[in-house]
Amino acid sequence: MKTKKRKNSKIAQWTFGKDIASKFDSHIEKSIPMYKDTHWLCTEISNFFIKENCVVYDLGCSTGTYLKSLASHHKSKKQVTFYGVDVEKQMINFAKKKNYSKNIKYLYKDITKLKMKKNDFTISFFTIQFLQQKYRQTVINKIYKNLNWGGAFFFAEKVRSYDARNQDMMNEIYKEWKLSNGFTYKEINAKTKSLKGVLDPFSTKGNNEMLERAGFSDISSVAKFINFEIFIAIK
Repeated sequence: MKTKKRKNSKIAQWTFGKDIASKFDSHIEKSIPMYKDTHWLCTEISNFFIKENCVVYDLGCSTGTYLKSLASHHKSKKQVTFYGVDVEKQMINFAKKKNYSKNIKYLYKDITKLKMKKNDFTISFFTIQFLQQKYRQTVINKIYKNLNWGGAFFFAEKVRSYDARNQDMMNEIYKEWKLSNGFTYKEINAKTKSLKGVLDPFSTKGNNEMLERAGFSDISSVAKFINFEIFIAIK
């Protein structure tokens, strides 16, 4: 995976640009525990919210692989429009080429500036954690505002632990998990350094409070493994 060198520093900064799109799906499955299970769970939950004549958003859709699968799952429903949004042009170009479907519209947009349509289901897979903290509440507020009443926000994130000891344990376990998936210590350490200042997760409490400030009151943690958690927030 490509990193971007910082000037006057030996630390490389993580980026999703350049040639990453063609390698993204295989890499992410080795990097995030139960990644495909997260997709499966989202699809199952979507059955309760995606009806005919509705709009669906995938914020940070990357290659569009999942969005195409979700659209196919709901292909029998009429007038459902899926919007895949990503800030990386290479991802959107790849999605349009490899994961096109007539009811999917891929948008090359920064989600902090995105104007959303009223919708019934919004998805964010491990995306909000990469936004600068000063923008996060505004984005979550926008998601809440544009959900129809009864609509849902499916929100998967890496999370910080509630105390330092637990954080250390989860970090070590996650490192062992990545080693079991073929990464080397050198690769893991290089990735960790490259993500400094780029990946900045909140705790479970921090994410819940952010959702509550936006207006959500029906919030559930539906899955958690090591330091990755999935929330469903219903308007």
